[in-house]
Amino acid sequence: MNAPTPALVARPERLRLVGQRRQFLGIMHQRLMVGMLLFGLVIAAVLLRLIWLGLFGDHAGRQVGPSALLPTRGDIVAREGKPLARTIDSWTVALQPAKVIGDKRVLAANLSRLMPEKDAAGWLAEINSGKTFIYLRRRAAPRLVQALNALGEPGIALSREPDRLYPQTDLAAHILGHTDIDGRGASGMERAFDDHLTDAATRGEPLVLSISGRIQQALEHELLSAKTRFNAIGAAGVLLDIRTGEILAMTSLPQLNPNIAGNMDPEAQFNRATLGVYEMGSTFKTFTVAMALDTGDVKGMGQMYPCYDRLALPGGRVITDTHPFGRACSVAEIMMESSNIGTALIAAKVGGERQRQFLKQMGFLDRVPFQLPERSRPLSLKAPWGEADTMTIGFGHAMAVTPLHLASGYATLYNGGVYRKPTLVKVDARHPAAPGRRVFSEQTSYKMRSLLRLVVTKGTGKKADAVGYRVGGKTGTAEKPLPGGGYSKTDNITSFAGVFPMDEPRYAMVVMLDAPRATAETYGWRTAGWNAAPTFGRVVARIAPMLGTRPDLKRDANMGEVLPYVREEK
Repeated sequence: MNAPTPALVARPERLRLVGQRRQFLGIMHQRLMVGMLLFGLVIAAVLLRLIWLGLFGDHAGRQVGPSALLPTRGDIVAREGKPLARTIDSWTVALQPAKVIGDKRVLAANLSRLMPEKDAAGWLAEINSGKTFIYLRRRAAPRLVQALNALGEPGIALSREPDRLYPQTDLAAHILGHTDIDGRGASGMERAFDDHLTDAATRGEPLVLSISGRIQQALEHELLSAKTRFNAIGAAGVLLDIRTGEILAMTSLPQLNPNIAGNMDPEAQFNRATLGVYEMGSTFKTFTVAMALDTGDVKGMGQMYPCYDRLALPGGRVITDTHPFGRACSVAEIMMESSNIGTALIAAKVGGERQRQFLKQMGFLDRVPFQLPERSRPLSLKAPWGEADTMTIGFGHAMAVTPLHLASGYATLYNGGVYRKPTLVKVDARHPAAPGRRVFSEQTSYKMRSLLRLVVTKGTGKKADAVGYRVGGKTGTAEKPLPGGGYSKTDNITSFAGVFPMDEPRYAMVVMLDAPRATAETYGWRTAGWNAAPTFGRVVARIAPMLGTRPDLKRDANMGEVLPYVREEK
């Protein structure tokens, strides 16, 4: 018989340790749960606080919520979407003299080496000037920032701040304008739409301009080439869609770069297209003939006028023609050869009061009502005009307007006779074309087509023709006024104002050269037919395909209305 197995009995000490361990684990578990609960409550409180601040808090100028993700200033783009102005982060470098701990002479020498616009003595004077804060460079290049940071000087402060960038440099610079040091619009569309570009409700969408980047570039390039070729001191150009009033391109030369607005040449800052007022010479004759057609004072293109060698105006002034007829001439011939005498006689028939009313309706007596703040009022004689004044204005003198005025006038005359405000904002469903007002009858508008085409095919504007594009237009040459009074005998303002295609007018354009010089190419001439006209033709040949206008040798304006009244000289 086996002996019974002895029972295992735990020692009292072991039982006590197990109990203590279980008690300890329970306490730790409770503490952990309490800690996690408290942590969750803290996180919840923070989230609730952030939501509260986002919805109801006093931001005191700080950007929170969705607006914080938007640029501080909206983009400006061309009608195709090409970026013209946008906001980026850039480096700003400053000096805080009170925090400089190194040798000031060594620091001055290093600053002179990295930023040579001042020598070491100049930088030392700045360090010792007593100023608390000195901007060294805004929009600093990364290489400069790296070099300054490597100096290890606490007195040099580096920071990032919003900056306005014009990625196409000088393209459409006079239209865009620029911002000031605080990022506010200082000129151009930047100034005109400053509130729109900075408002959180609108700055998320780009401001879409009416101009085409490609066409703007072509116009600028051709005008710059002409300015250089004819050694002019300046130039301007405007292209309008006559149906909508949209400015598709506009430029002024000399060019400027808005990225360096603080160092711009004052001459370059001047916008010749909207601020410069000039006597546009014979380009005005188109309006004089149109007025007379509209009033019935001219019955047709064959109406005759005594275009002899000289015409004495009331008051004793005598006018002559560059291409004298020495005989009676038709209205068609007056325009074709740009007769001062013939146009003056037509203007006298219209009369000063009716002439003034027409010019007022076309906007020639007021600033152009469009977006740019840089715009000038035309210079004209005070009413009432005498007969001599009426005749002089009739052939393009004694009245000065901007190139934009002139382009808008041609758009009015050839779009069916309706004046429509020009615009630099793209016309679409959100921004419809401005309502117009009738100035000329549709019949007058139609009759003037063949007359303007005649000037290019047989008259003074032959060099403006672009094969296949049916260009119509008028040359204009005017002597520049002198500061002390009178007119220069050596400097002209030359211009060409035209429309294309002439059978179905769609685009009006003006090109102007300021004081072009005679060259071997022009055989010593410095008139519009030799410089502004060929410039116009080159621009049309380049931009017409971009506008969807194809060359067509089988189409043209109805020349049967004018050709019978043009005498072929033997």
